[in-house]
Amino acid sequence: MTRDREKLAPYAAWIAVCLLWGTTYLAIRVGLETLHPMIFAGLRFLIAGILLFGYVRLIRKERLPKGREWFDLSLIGVLLLILGNGLVVWSEQWLPSGLAALLVATSPFWIAGFELMNTEGERLSIRALLGMLVGFAGLLLLVAPDLFGSALGSGYLFGVIAIQIACAAWSGGSVYAKRRRVGTSPLMGSAIQMLIGGLIMTVAATFMGEWHTLRFSPRSAFAFSYLVIFGSIVAYGCYTYAVQTLPLSLVSTYAYINPLIAVILGWAILREPLSWRVLISAAIILAGVAMVKTAPKRHAKRQTFDTDEAPSIATVRTAA
Repeated sequence: MTRDREKLAPYAAWIAVCLLWGTTYLAIRVGLETLHPMIFAGLRFLIAGILLFGYVRLIRKERLPKGREWFDLSLIGVLLLILGNGLVVWSEQWLPSGLAALLVATSPFWIAGFELMNTEGERLSIRALLGMLVGFAGLLLLVAPDLFGSALGSGYLFGVIAIQIACAAWSGGSVYAKRRRVGTSPLMGSAIQMLIGGLIMTVAATFMGEWHTLRFSPRSAFAFSYLVIFGSIVAYGCYTYAVQTLPLSLVSTYAYINPLIAVILGWAILREPLSWRVLISAAIILAGVAMVKTAPKRHAKRQTFDTDEAPSIATVRTAA
């Protein structure tokens, strides 16, 4: 029974990422009604990091990172949260959300490229590559009406470039997190990454003079709280674990599913229309993900580890 749970846990974490980060599109949209992007993101991750750190340190009594581990976790936090997440939010000043979602969905291809450069990285089979292309095509169909929703100009170009830098940073950080081994648990690792990323963004917001604009409405306060708990503590912790325990080609397909979840929520909560185009897109995206999931796994070089070595960034802790 325990072994079955261990096998299912990584997939449960991946599904949680797909579902929860799909809901954050709506929550971010509501939060930005009264909050500026930098202070919004900075406080979100800083508070989430403090709460998670207090839990793993004071209640679970887990050890702090040592030596080089601080650098590794800080670097991952900068790549994923500041560059990966922050630049996407910044770019949406000029880009429609549909186009932003489509550009973010190039992340699986960035990850495949980084893994190809890694001598011990995952190698895509033809089936997995086709699955990624099928999923991307489904997303293209899903966001097609939004592709031309912004006028061309320097801001538009900066937004496109910023998202690709964000994708590269997020993908590089994910590959680094999978390959770099530290002795902390996934929860402690996630807490440190959010603390570092949130602190830096909050300091940047301070220099930008955003504190005087800080104002919560009941709607934005609820959205902010939701993002702290479910978008950051739960989903980011699940992503940290899934990256370490599942093939990156599969984990990265969350970028296809998140916009689909957002569209479904828009239909269920905001009463936005759900057309046949959306349903067909959903079928294509899910077919692409299934192709990636069932593709044979290949590595350039298999690495073996001594059982006495320290666990990886996202090793599961069985303690309650």
